[in-house]
Amino acid sequence: MAKKIIGIVGEMASGKDTVCEYLKANYKDVYFLRFSDALTDILKIFFDDVKREDQQWISSALRERFGGDILVKALVKKIEKISDGIVILNGVRRPDDFKALKSIGGKLIYITADPKIRWERMKIRGEKADDDVTFEQFIEMGKAEAESLITTIGAEADFRIDNNGSKEQLQEQIKTIIGSI
Repeated sequence: MAKKIIGIVGEMASGKDTVCEYLKANYKDVYFLRFSDALTDILKIFFDDVKREDQQWISSALRERFGGDILVKALVKKIEKISDGIVILNGVRRPDDFKALKSIGGKLIYITADPKIRWERMKIRGEKADDDVTFEQFIEMGKAEAESLITTIGAEADFRIDNNGSKEQLQEQIKTIIGSI
């Protein structure tokens, strides 16, 4: 199989990780990379709990100091070492991320779901230390700088997944998309 590069964009708790887990479980040679991996690694050196707010701050600081495409450059280096399979770039959030994805021949999938559904999923998963919030706090978190361009970038996506339904409905949408890439 030739290398397929897929970027994933979506609001908080829209199902990005669920899509990645499905691909890893059902396809051969799947490589999963997150734009936030480097940020998480840095924060884990200093703290036991990683907070979204801290990831957003360190991302902004790195981009300000080294350029808007600093995290993209790190991922592209990793991608260049992969010869075949499916490469998933989870967490496309900024125009520089999108441009880099397109420049290496990648396709973008936008995953979206209603805010109430996403909030409920986030509370259940408890992935980050700040996931247990009220719905109002969740809506405010969605206004953060790192979240602000997601719908704009999503509008440019090659494919869109509506994740308001069941896991099976999500999986059917994924199969259809992978079959057409």
